[in-house]
Amino acid sequence: MSFLGICTRIAAALILFATGLAAIPHSANSAEGSRCLALANRPAQVLPARYIPSALGPEEVLITYITHSTFRIETPGSVTIATDYAGVAGRGPLPTVVTMNHAHETHYTDFPNPDIAHVLRGWNPDGGPARHNLRLADVLIRNVPTDIRTWDGGREEFGNSIFIFEVAGLCIGHLGHLHHELSPQDLAGIGQLDIVMAPVDGTMTLDQPSMVKTLKVLKARIVIPMHAFGASSLASFVERMSSDFAVTYQAAPELLVTAAGLPDTPTVIVLPESFFWSWD
Repeated sequence: MSFLGICTRIAAALILFATGLAAIPHSANSAEGSRCLALANRPAQVLPARYIPSALGPEEVLITYITHSTFRIETPGSVTIATDYAGVAGRGPLPTVVTMNHAHETHYTDFPNPDIAHVLRGWNPDGGPARHNLRLADVLIRNVPTDIRTWDGGREEFGNSIFIFEVAGLCIGHLGHLHHELSPQDLAGIGQLDIVMAPVDGTMTLDQPSMVKTLKVLKARIVIPMHAFGASSLASFVERMSSDFAVTYQAAPELLVTAAGLPDTPTVIVLPESFFWSWD
């Protein structure tokens, strides 16, 4: 081959290489890399719950309901997250990340295990909103601050955070101790959720009619109730949701999900709390 021919082939290869680089999505540690904000739709059905596997597949996320508002989220990249962490994170290794909210002591602890690598408070002790954009292995964790009521009838600005976990093509949201309906700005910051954990007590958090309205606006494919004060409040919430959502009760507190396994019909999936679960 002539020298000119060699140079031509090298130039073509360089052009292809540069084009490939341009096609790689930006993955900076910011909300600009958020999959949730793309508002994507995904089809298919829910995969059944199962016990903790020895290893997750590359597109599998395991969600375990521990108690109250605490879930254990395990990612394919071996990141373990405990939500609304108050010292209890379920069975297994210490979480890599814990999130907290400021409403009550059942949603946070001032004394987290010092071996937890990342403690993300949903409020800013120094005032103003807490801001989190943590990219860790295969997961992006970010938050949208909201306000909470105080015991004396006042208001604490930015005392709660909705945490969003983006992993394996899924957008998973945890509403925390939500006390008010979401503003257009809140909704824009959250983006399109695939799965949402929602407090359903209807008293200490948002009243049930407003919570149902909020969940219909969020349009997540899977709604997992939490923070239910007894069977009656849970049953009331499920009844309010059942006109627009399918309802499934799981026998075990775990749900193995994939982006390809989301339901066509929006579904409420009720998980038992594993903190009170008998494994025998």
